[in-house]
Amino acid sequence: MTTVDLTNPIFTDPDAAREHFEAIRWPDGLYCPYCGQADTVKPLGGKSMGPGWYHCKDCRKKFTARVGTIYERSHIPMTKWLLATHLMCASKKGMSAHQLHRMLGVPYKTAWFMAHRIREGMRELNPAPGSMGGEGKIVEADETFIGGKEKNRHRSQRAKKRLGGSWRKETVFSLVERKGRVRSIHTPSVAAATLRPILVDQLEGQTRLMTDDAGQYRHMHRDFDQKVVNHTAGEYVRVEAHTNTAESYFAVLKRGITGTYHHVSQQHLKRYLAEFDFRYNERNALEITDAERAVKAIKGAVGKRVTYQRTDRSRTEMAH
Repeated sequence: MTTVDLTNPIFTDPDAAREHFEAIRWPDGLYCPYCGQADTVKPLGGKSMGPGWYHCKDCRKKFTARVGTIYERSHIPMTKWLLATHLMCASKKGMSAHQLHRMLGVPYKTAWFMAHRIREGMRELNPAPGSMGGEGKIVEADETFIGGKEKNRHRSQRAKKRLGGSWRKETVFSLVERKGRVRSIHTPSVAAATLRPILVDQLEGQTRLMTDDAGQYRHMHRDFDQKVVNHTAGEYVRVEAHTNTAESYFAVLKRGITGTYHHVSQQHLKRYLAEFDFRYNERNALEITDAERAVKAIKGAVGKRVTYQRTDRSRTEMAH
C-alpha cells in the first residue's frame, strides 16, 4: 500500500485501533512497561475497566499500551491518533493543525498539541557519533535560514530594523547523504566554530564532504575529503562537487513551513525539522510506503512524553 487507506478499520474501530497499536508496541509479546516482566502480566477483566487494560502481578500495577508513550494520559481516541499520524506521514509538505482540526473533528488546540506529540515521536534523540557518511559515502553540508519576509513584518519591527535592530531568522544546518539520510540541526549561527564540531561529531572520518565556498567551510578539508563548489563565481556543479541534494531538501522544507505552517517558533523549530527529516529519511525513493512510514512514527512514540506545563503567567506551553 503506497497511500493512506482511510477505509482501514484502525481509523474508525476503537478495538482495531487498540490492537494495531498493541502489535506495534509489543511486537515480541506483552510486557509490563513499569518493571519489564512478561510472565507475570495478565489481561485485567471486568466491564468497568474496558478492553486493553493489563495487570502485572510482580509490581502490582495496571497499565495499557499507552503507558510510557506520547499517548499516555490522553483522552483522545486511538483511532484519531492513528489517523493524524498517517495524515502527517503522508503529507510531503506537512499538515497544519487547522487541517487536522477540521479532518479529525477535534478543537484546534487539541490538534496543535497532537501534531507536536507526533513530531516528537518522529524526532531522533541522541544520534550516535559518526553515524552518517563513511568510506565511499558523499555527504553535502549546507545551511538555510527560516524566518519571515520583509513585507510581512509588523511596522514596529520594520521601525526597529531602521533604528539598528535585527530581524531574527533561525539557522538550520543540514547534513544530507546522497541516496541516504538527512539530519537537520537548529544552530545559533553558521560560524565555523559552531558547524565544525557538528561535522566532526556526526560524520565518520572517511566521508567525502561537499560544501559551497562559504568561509565557515574553509578548513574542513583538515577533517574530511572535501570538495568545494564555488557559488560566488556562479559555479553550481563541478563533476560530483555540488550541494544540489541539500538545496532540494531545503526547497521542500521551506515550501512546507511557508505554505503549510506559515510561522514556526524558535521553541518548536526542532520538532518541525524532525518531521521533515523523518519523512525524507523514510521516503518513497527508499521504497518505504506511507503505511510503513506511519508505523515507524508510531514506534517512535514509545519512551517519549510531551506534556503541558503551566508557567508563572498561567500560559499553557509545551515541555518535555
